[in-house]
Amino acid sequence: MRLLFAGTPEPAVPALRALMDSEHEVVGVLTRPDARSGRGRSVRRSPVGQVADEAGLPVLTPASLRTPEARAAVVELAPDCCPVVAYGGMIPPDLLDVPAHGWINLHFSLLPAWRGAAPVQAALEAGDEVTGASTFRIEEGLDTGPVFGVLTERIRSDDTATGLLGRLAEHGAELLRRTVDGVEAGALDARPQSPDGVSHAPKVTVDAARVRFDRPAGAVDRHIRAMTDAPGAWVGYADARLKLGPAAVAADAEPLAPGALRVTKREVLVGTATVPLLLGTVQPPGKKPMPAADWARGARLETGTVIGGDA
Repeated sequence: MRLLFAGTPEPAVPALRALMDSEHEVVGVLTRPDARSGRGRSVRRSPVGQVADEAGLPVLTPASLRTPEARAAVVELAPDCCPVVAYGGMIPPDLLDVPAHGWINLHFSLLPAWRGAAPVQAALEAGDEVTGASTFRIEEGLDTGPVFGVLTERIRSDDTATGLLGRLAEHGAELLRRTVDGVEAGALDARPQSPDGVSHAPKVTVDAARVRFDRPAGAVDRHIRAMTDAPGAWVGYADARLKLGPAAVAADAEPLAPGALRVTKREVLVGTATVPLLLGTVQPPGKKPMPAADWARGARLETGTVIGGDA
């Protein structure tokens, strides 16, 4: 089949590569416009766009798919099917019927659980033990289309959003390839999603990444891991934002008031609503991540210091 692949960030790259290596023909790539990133704020192509450029594929970067020009560009490529992985934009209704086999999305959850932009973060935050990926036909509703196939992935106790998403992206690439194969062969029937078990995972904002130490230690631990690496868990300290890397629940440590620190030469503990957490890395504004003990030593922190105020 002639495929127009739609995707933008790094987690979409394994799927693009899998389809490029398949028997299908990737005739073009649809990705979000080049954007400024990094410390120099230079304009950069998306990770998917970079791979497409290297392969010599046509790359479409419309700001919106609702314009006549965008529709014409898609139609000109005459795709039979459009696989989608984390594209980052809505597919207008008038484009859904352009490919004969539709737009097939790889979504990183077990639908109908965690529909939306941040399913991996939501699964970690909620304390789910198992998650996965689903392929489904895109329709007008948000992640509501009928499902072709699924895979499951156990969530590890030390998983961060970045690590878990990386595994799902690799395993999901093969699921998407097999789905496209099955659709072409007419061997797959998409099944409607169950009306039960629906949950939603909206895009995570910087404000939502803030750490609240008045919650139980397990919940704070999951929140920090769910926000790692992006947008990054943070707390207010000294009128600034202090980023926190993954921590560990210190179940045998003496309790501390929420946000209060216990500082030793080798470690820094912070209080929660239950038992303390052993801080891992911290990142003060304008500096690189560092071990919590090094940060405390450099900032001359003492036991009793409180973090988590306004920033």
